[in-house]
Amino acid sequence: MSLPIFHVDAFTDHVFGGNPAAVVPLEFWLPDDLMQQIAAENNLSETAFFVNEPTGYRIRWFTPVAEVDLCGHATLASSHVLFNHLGFPGDLIELQSRSGILRVKRDGERLTLDFPADTMQEVEALDNLVTAIGRKPLNTFKGKTDFMMVFGSQSDVEEIVPDIHLLLKTDARGVIVTAPGKKVDFVSRFFCPQVGVAEDPVTGSAHTSLTPYWSARLGKTMMKASQLSRRRGHLTVSLKGDRVEISGNALTYMRGEIFLDD
Repeated sequence: MSLPIFHVDAFTDHVFGGNPAAVVPLEFWLPDDLMQQIAAENNLSETAFFVNEPTGYRIRWFTPVAEVDLCGHATLASSHVLFNHLGFPGDLIELQSRSGILRVKRDGERLTLDFPADTMQEVEALDNLVTAIGRKPLNTFKGKTDFMMVFGSQSDVEEIVPDIHLLLKTDARGVIVTAPGKKVDFVSRFFCPQVGVAEDPVTGSAHTSLTPYWSARLGKTMMKASQLSRRRGHLTVSLKGDRVEISGNALTYMRGEIFLDD
């Protein structure tokens, strides 16, 4: 059996930037353990699989070690594949997922994700979390899956060298660190070794937490954001009630076939 596969760089306007995702369109669902093996073999932060079911497209995401409930950049990459390689008609895709209905709009080369906004509660910064990040934040919040630590300046975020082994003991999918940006409204980084990714290059799902916070703090509903990983990622985000719109570009780096034993 062979399967098509696409390697797409998301949230960037140039190859080798943003966050790379593997996209595997399927005619029917494979066993979960096989999809997990494919994701591990790809060894990217996410591999997305989707199937056109009778009720519409359904998408699932796997890191090299686990299935996750929501992934922005691999959804952006999957929509890019549907629009640019698989002949999807129109400019709006609806995808069923473990996090509900997700929508992706196309406007020229620009794609916009429509995701549910996260609900954040302020909490005390855990001692082991502060030690793992290496500096004390101004504020700490806990959302559905992640901690978010707010710092005073972009340089604070840039200079963080986390203790990945200590972060593995954190009771969360990952840890977002964020601060006001120098040339954008806010910046961030995202560490998620619990799901097999030490630092994610650009994390769409983290911006469902970041956007409501920064919208309230800055008094703006539309903002520019950058994720300060080595590859860098650039996003435009908008708060629309209980939804977050996350916009960016995507580029195909590679397409090919996966060969599996029958």
